[in-house]
Amino acid sequence: MDRKLKLFLIKSFTVLFFIHLAYFIYGYVKFKGLQEINIYTEFYRFKFYDDVSISHFFISGLFLFFFIIVLLRNHSKKRDELSKILGTGIILLLVSFLSLTFFISYSFGLNAKLRTELSEKNLNKDKTLLNVLQPFLYNYTSYSSEKLFNPENILYPRPYPVIEQRDTLYYDPNNRDYYSTESSYYSIDTLRMLSNDHKKLSNKARLVLDFLGLDANELEKRIISEKKIGDSTEIIFKGVEVHPQYDEKMCIFLENKNLFSPVRTVPEYRQQYQNAVERYNLLYKYSQDSLLYSFQRLDVLLKKYNIETQIIPKELTKDVFYYRDHHQEPLNAIRNTYERNSLKEKFATLDRLFYKPNYLHPSIRQIFISTVISVWLILFLLYLIWNFRSRKPSSK
Repeated sequence: MDRKLKLFLIKSFTVLFFIHLAYFIYGYVKFKGLQEINIYTEFYRFKFYDDVSISHFFISGLFLFFFIIVLLRNHSKKRDELSKILGTGIILLLVSFLSLTFFISYSFGLNAKLRTELSEKNLNKDKTLLNVLQPFLYNYTSYSSEKLFNPENILYPRPYPVIEQRDTLYYDPNNRDYYSTESSYYSIDTLRMLSNDHKKLSNKARLVLDFLGLDANELEKRIISEKKIGDSTEIIFKGVEVHPQYDEKMCIFLENKNLFSPVRTVPEYRQQYQNAVERYNLLYKYSQDSLLYSFQRLDVLLKKYNIETQIIPKELTKDVFYYRDHHQEPLNAIRNTYERNSLKEKFATLDRLFYKPNYLHPSIRQIFISTVISVWLILFLLYLIWNFRSRKPSSK
C-alpha cells in the first residue's frame, strides 16, 4: 500500500469519525427526557421516515459515492496482486460498515444523555422506594389475593418468617368428599450442633433441645432441612406456633414480600428483608410523618416519570393507618389511584435501556447485515472490475 493510498484512507476514516461524532452529539441533544420514555422506546429503530433516517441515507450515499470515485480514479490505476486486493476488500468492508452505522452513534448519544439525567444510583433509589411502598399501592382488588398477601410473606419482626402447616379434617372416614382444612403457622428456627452429636443425639444435644422445649422425636418431625457446614450440622426446623391472624402488629401491608423492581446489585432475599423492616418501622415504630414523607417522595417520583396520579399523600397516609388498625375491613376505599401499568412499563423499559440496550434493533438486524454486505459487494466488485481493466501490473 503506497503512501498516497494510506493518506487517503486516513482522511476517509477521519471524515467518518467526525460524522459519527456529529450523530452522537445530535442524539445527546435530541433526547426528550425521562417523561417521554415508554414501553416502545428503544435507543433507536431505523424508522425510514424521520430526520435521522433520511439524513443517514443521503450522507451515507454521498460519502460512499465520493469515496469509491476517488479510490478508483486515483488509487487503482495499476493492477494489484491478490494479497493487496484482499486487503483492499477488508478495508472496503470496514468502510461500508462505518458508513451505515451513524444511527448507532445516535443511539449512544441518547444513552449518554439518559445516564446524565438518571444515574444508576438514582434509579436504584427510586426502585427501593417503590419496593418499600408497594404493598400500599395495589389496586384494592389485589388485597384479596392469597398469593400476594399471606402470613408466610411476613419477614419481620421475630418470630417471623413462618411456615404454614395444613391439616385436613375428614368428617366421615368413609366419604372423602366431606372435609375441611386447617392452617397452623410455625416460626422457622435454626439449630447448629456438632455432626457427631446430631448422629448420636448425645446428652449434651438433648439438653439443648430440652432448653428449646423440644424432645428429639419432636425435632425429627419438625425438621425442614439439614445442611452440613464443616464439622457441624445446621438444622432448620419448625419452632413455636405463631398466630398471625391474632397478632395486633401484623396488618395486611406486611404480608407481601414481592419486589416492584429488584435492584440488581443486591440479592433479592436481602432486599425483601430490608423492605420488610422498613415497612414495619413506618407502620409501628416511626411517627405518621415518616410514612407521609415517604408518600410525598412517591408523589415526586410519579411526576418525575410523568405517571398520571391522583394520590394525595396526607389522605393515603390516613387510609393506611386506618386499615392498619381495622384488620377485617376490605381495602375498597384506599385512595392510592395512579397509572399502575404505566409505571410498571416505565421501569421495565428503563431496566432494558440500562442493562440490555439494543443499539441495533432486532427488527432491522437482518436488513442491516444484508445492506452492509450488499454495499460492500458493489464497492468491491467495482474495484475488481476497475483494477483488472488496468493494463499495467503494479511494480514491486
